[in-house]
Amino acid sequence: MTTYQVNSVRMKQDLTALVAINTENPPGQEREAAECVAGWLRAAGFDLSFSEYAPGRTNVIAVLKNGAGPCFAFNTHLDTVPAGEGWSSDPFTLTEREGRLYGRGSCDAKGPLVAMVEALRQLAEHRQHWSGTLMGVFTADEEVASEGAKFYATDAPPAIDFAVIGEPTSNATFSAHKGSLRPRVRVKGVTAHSGTPELGINAIYQSARLLGLIEEAHHQQVRCRCHALVGNASLTVTRIHGGHADNVVPDSCELLLDRRMVPGEDEAEVKAELQQLLDHARQNAGVEAEIIAWQPTTGGATETDSNEAIVRHSLEACRRHGQSEPGPFGFQGGCDLVHFRALGAKGVVVGPGTLAVAHKPDEFVPIEEFIAAAHIYLDIALALLPPESAS
Repeated sequence: MTTYQVNSVRMKQDLTALVAINTENPPGQEREAAECVAGWLRAAGFDLSFSEYAPGRTNVIAVLKNGAGPCFAFNTHLDTVPAGEGWSSDPFTLTEREGRLYGRGSCDAKGPLVAMVEALRQLAEHRQHWSGTLMGVFTADEEVASEGAKFYATDAPPAIDFAVIGEPTSNATFSAHKGSLRPRVRVKGVTAHSGTPELGINAIYQSARLLGLIEEAHHQQVRCRCHALVGNASLTVTRIHGGHADNVVPDSCELLLDRRMVPGEDEAEVKAELQQLLDHARQNAGVEAEIIAWQPTTGGATETDSNEAIVRHSLEACRRHGQSEPGPFGFQGGCDLVHFRALGAKGVVVGPGTLAVAHKPDEFVPIEEFIAAAHIYLDIALALLPPESAS
């Protein structure tokens, strides 16, 4: 569809600049990166604004109105996971080797972000090819709890018809993703001297009984809920902590549960089921336990129907620009698509690079995919913001 070439030299320069800005989360501190992106898009003719949900935790929103038509948004995140150890080169210096660009965030998700910025620039330069409202919504904190996207979604945003979320998908189309809930559960006991354990109730032993019930619930109740693109729902335990002294029977033990939801599951109903599990443990196994907190997560599960126009055009664009297996697929994890779906937008997840290297040392994005992603983003936007949409 596109009849003009993206500026690959500029894209590499922009990715170099963005990788050099440390947005490791925690602590995040995305403000400098947000200002960098704002400068690029302001120069291209967009109206820019910032929103902060905490000091330094900044979203940047770019808007370009170009006549009547739908509202189309590009979204990805400014933060990265911590760089960690084991890198072959400086993680904050973009390094090119053997057709790859290495650096923290190169594929998750500063590479997709730069490809989106290039698409936005090209669309701004060729306004005669489309009509409607074009947005770039680049958010903070996706890697921990999606607080930036949640804040944006609740801060009276404009109606968005279509959204493309940038995450490393090897330039394939993902139209669904899982969601998660993480309850912290405290199992109760009665303290006693470890020399006379029969005078107490060992909370660790009680937790062991609960662990068996959790595993049973996963196999008999939860995992049978299956979605065609994302697979099975799940329930597992990811952390356990109990005891406070070497010679004391513990009266408390804490578990962190990870409940992965599939599209179609209701968050309130899942929370009720988790409470029912604890009620069952008390009534049938004598285990006293309660949910004491809910850990922050990226959010719930969602999907966009495969027959929707944005999915069809995304598949066509991915195939046109080198992806022989364009999807649609589903994420096992979560991302910010769910928050744009909550605003009414139909959306997909597409981007260069692979999750297989995203959070590891020597993270990289293939240069060919990186450049192709900008073309893919352009084609999807042009298909959904055609000039004839003006009336």
